[in-house]
Amino acid sequence: MLSLRGACDEAIFGHFSHIHFYLLTFVFLLLSFVFCLYHMIYPENFENKIGFDRIRQLLSEKCLSPMGLEKIDEIKFIDDYEALMHNLSATYEFQQILQFEDFFPSEHYYKISDCLNKIRIEGTFPDVQEVFDLKRTLETVKTILNFFKSKDAVKYPVLTSLCGSVKTYPYVLDTIDRIIDKRGVIKDNASTRLKEIRSELVSKSIQVSKRLNAILKQAQSDGIVDSDTTVSLRNGRGVIPVSAYDKRKIRGLIHDQSSSGKTVFIEPEEIVEINNDIVELEYEEKREIVRILMALADNIRPYIDDLLESNLFLGEMDFIRSKAILGNHLHSIKPIIVNKPFIAWKKAMHPLLTLTFEKLKGRKVVPLEIILDEKNRILLISGPNAGGKSVCLKTVGLLQYMLQCGLTIPVGEGSETGMFRNILIDIGDEQSIENDLSTYSSHLLNMKYFIKNGNEKTLILIDEFGTGTEPMLGGSIAEAILAELNRKKVFGVITTHYTNLKHFASLTEGVVNGAMAFDNHLMQPLFQLTIGKPGSSFAFEIARKIGLPEEILAEAAGKAGVKNINYDRHLKDIARDKRYWEAKRQSIRQQEKKLEELMAEYDNELSGAKSLRKEIISKAKDEAQQLLKDSNKMIEGTIRQIKESQAEKEKTKDVRQQLEEFKNIVIEETIPIETVSEEKIAELSSRAKKIKIDKEPAKEKPIAIVSTNNPLKAGDAVRMIDTLAAGEIIEIKDKMVMVETGSLRFFVPSDKIERITKSELKKSLRANQPLRENDNSIVQRNINFKPEIDIRGVRGEETVNQVRELIDNALIVRHRNLRILHGKGNGILRLLVRQYLDTVDVVKSFRDEHVEFGGSGITVVEMDI
Repeated sequence: MLSLRGACDEAIFGHFSHIHFYLLTFVFLLLSFVFCLYHMIYPENFENKIGFDRIRQLLSEKCLSPMGLEKIDEIKFIDDYEALMHNLSATYEFQQILQFEDFFPSEHYYKISDCLNKIRIEGTFPDVQEVFDLKRTLETVKTILNFFKSKDAVKYPVLTSLCGSVKTYPYVLDTIDRIIDKRGVIKDNASTRLKEIRSELVSKSIQVSKRLNAILKQAQSDGIVDSDTTVSLRNGRGVIPVSAYDKRKIRGLIHDQSSSGKTVFIEPEEIVEINNDIVELEYEEKREIVRILMALADNIRPYIDDLLESNLFLGEMDFIRSKAILGNHLHSIKPIIVNKPFIAWKKAMHPLLTLTFEKLKGRKVVPLEIILDEKNRILLISGPNAGGKSVCLKTVGLLQYMLQCGLTIPVGEGSETGMFRNILIDIGDEQSIENDLSTYSSHLLNMKYFIKNGNEKTLILIDEFGTGTEPMLGGSIAEAILAELNRKKVFGVITTHYTNLKHFASLTEGVVNGAMAFDNHLMQPLFQLTIGKPGSSFAFEIARKIGLPEEILAEAAGKAGVKNINYDRHLKDIARDKRYWEAKRQSIRQQEKKLEELMAEYDNELSGAKSLRKEIISKAKDEAQQLLKDSNKMIEGTIRQIKESQAEKEKTKDVRQQLEEFKNIVIEETIPIETVSEEKIAELSSRAKKIKIDKEPAKEKPIAIVSTNNPLKAGDAVRMIDTLAAGEIIEIKDKMVMVETGSLRFFVPSDKIERITKSELKKSLRANQPLRENDNSIVQRNINFKPEIDIRGVRGEETVNQVRELIDNALIVRHRNLRILHGKGNGILRLLVRQYLDTVDVVKSFRDEHVEFGGSGITVVEMDI
């Protein structure tokens, strides 16, 4: 019987043990599957190793609220594309707000969740300060919502979408405003009874004050207390300090005494009852305030959930704001995001190094250009110690982690980046005495983990790959591990000094060499990453620089072997040549840029020349038309003179015919400006010059005075070209000639007169005989001549006429210095006057008046007389 029972028990328990085993196996597989669905960040102190803990600290310093700090503590690695895009877009939009908007609320970000959760229970009430904080918090939320409502939803789409479910309930704010003032104090009119209580308190307090002062004055007059004694407060009550010897002279309650016991503080018996009333009123005031607050809690209790939601919204805004402030400080951007493992960064900079160098004058972070794609997934960086290999590796790890935590990163415009599910790093020394781990053992454990968990969505970062053991064996193991990681198609950045790994990278698809540039002339690192060639460790050069004896270096070179030395030398030569050709390429780019700028400049000048050509043609046409008008005036004047001189009518007819011919030529040959050529303008000018209108009525052609064969002399008959006045030369001084006409003598420049015959002089004098009476007007002009004119407000053409008249009169009366008052204004009249003076030969010079007498508003003219 017992054996049967035992057999049954064994069968039953054995059956359950099998079930238990299969159940555990299923749970294990399920957990393994679920675990595979989530990202993996390794090791546990990952954030400390890459410096993200410092980023969290910087974000915390920029937060305004406890809710924002909680959000910062909850930052996690994101491997979902949509969630990541949402976070990055929100951060970048807030960066735009901080840069381009004038205002965004940044005050009163209070945590009100504790208060709201407390009043969920019936009969509970908030403190007055909690109500005040609730009021200001809701006002901040309302201001933020109004800000986004006033903006186009396209401008800040993600942030605007966050506002969609947030409610503020004006009823709640109005309810709070009815009982709380701007200072956070319960208003007197919060209830009728509270107003009555506070009125009574004020009345009682005044009564106590008056009675207490009266008792004090009586005690002072009785000599019980000193004259300078004042009322004091003890236990919230007014008391009078009295000497212990006189304490029985004032009836009342003793509330306190001094430390020496010589002074006691007495509340007079007359005001004890009044103070008792005040205390009772104060208790009643507190009870009334509690009643008001309980009523408030009852009113807002139905809205607690929505109010909590608005507080979460405020914390989210604070969190995004802190990320945006840090992003703007680091000049971060939102790069182009692709939903696959990929990195293509331009001008990437380590954020913490950037902040450190900001404090150090003269130091700047050298930006990195790095690409990890399907063709070259693993970058193997080599180069000298302290050359920036580890900084490059940590830059990649920190920026990628920051990005997938929803922060914008300091990279250049046009940068692209993908997403990784796992980031695994092996940086620093993980040796542990407690766990019996050496440095190399800890590295191998990390490599075991990488090989086991690495896949095509994993980013690995390994610093000083293969070190910590015998170089030959360590290099071999490192090469085998690298081959396995490459087979698993992981992405990564690895730093090393091992030559065999450089050879492996150059021969293996998926792995590419990279080098940190080094100036072997100055023996200093350049901190520039170049991809495609391995770097030299410059061990011998660095040893030589620090002064290691040459014989030791020679012996070391011999031990290293010619092959290794040559390989290192070739790497240095390649690096040197690459820098040389890179400089050449940069120079060519600069030259090409200059050439493009010159070509653009020439194109602009050519376009300007075409426009100028049109202007010149248009101006030539206008000048030709003006020439026609001037010629007409000149001919009419000449005809008038001919008639007055009783000249031949045939001469008048010929002159008019020549004028009409020139007029017809200009009119007939006027064509659209665009089709006029320079040759046509030249032809018109030539024809215009051929029609020379003489101003004298004589039949003979005048003899030019500039002829050296027949110079002017005293007694010659001459006529002035401008005024046609004739006379006789009295005296010649240099280029000035004194001419006598009638009873008037004056100097004129020699090039302004022409020789005539004696008979022409007599005819001119006879013709002017009836006008002899005008000599008096000329004399009168000499008397009335003023060497200064005021042309302010005069139009352009009239300005020139007045200046011309002033110069003519000055020439006649031989006045050397003139003043033209044109004012300052926009300088148009001044420019017009000076342009005309440049064309007048008798003007020797002109300049601005002295500052004290008008400055640039007056032009002083000196005549060449």
